[in-house]
Amino acid sequence: MNRKAVFFDADGTLCDMEKGVPQSTKEALKKLRENGHDAWLCTGRSRAFVSRYLEELPFTGMISACGATIEKDGERLFNKEMPPEVAKKSVEILRRYGLVPVMEGADFMYYDKDEYTTDVNTESLESKWRPIRGNEDCMRINKISAKMIKGCDAEAACRELSEYYDIIRHESGSGIAGTTIELVPKGFNKAVGISAVCRLFDVPWEDTIVFGDSNNDLAMFEYAAVKVAMGNSSEKIKALADHITQDMFHYGIRNGLEYLKLI
Repeated sequence: MNRKAVFFDADGTLCDMEKGVPQSTKEALKKLRENGHDAWLCTGRSRAFVSRYLEELPFTGMISACGATIEKDGERLFNKEMPPEVAKKSVEILRRYGLVPVMEGADFMYYDKDEYTTDVNTESLESKWRPIRGNEDCMRINKISAKMIKGCDAEAACRELSEYYDIIRHESGSGIAGTTIELVPKGFNKAVGISAVCRLFDVPWEDTIVFGDSNNDLAMFEYAAVKVAMGNSSEKIKALADHITQDMFHYGIRNGLEYLKLI
């Protein structure tokens, strides 16, 4: 079999923010690499928010921030950042319309703890956290996650910010993501990141495989040759899938790779 390049979403696919990575997934990725295939992380998280439990997996490389950052063997090959003045303006607009901004960069995550306190365990950030207050003029970010709260006007905020960002909306009922809007630099998405990796490392399109579950995976599902949806996937992802496997806690990654005869 030709060497395949397999691109994995993180949250809801490889890992759970609280529970980490299932043992069956760790073993499946190890076997995938031993069989001569490439395994790439392809996550909506910015690089600063890639937790240690993901860093410890045997990835060939990482695409983070929905295609805005690419690294291989610990070397950062590409990093699209928003201008600091746009980041500052984005915070002002989001707050004006009642949303809570989490500014995501390759080196730091910026948010104010009095605004964003209970939904995500961010202890793993350690020294990678910075407050927005005091850093308004110097934030280096790749993307934004904006939390919707009762009474906010998310549509108005998105209209004002659409000059700078492409908007990813998640389906309601999909956990934390269902209350969050992602704002990604205009023209960037996971498919752009995968396409760049294919060009950089001479990966034929027909050898690309993706695993994912949420709407920020739509672009890569529209792009890749083979698409595997997790059992917990959004309906839009399932509609694009070539195969639907189980969820991560019921051996979804292992079973999906076995179905494709990669392990």
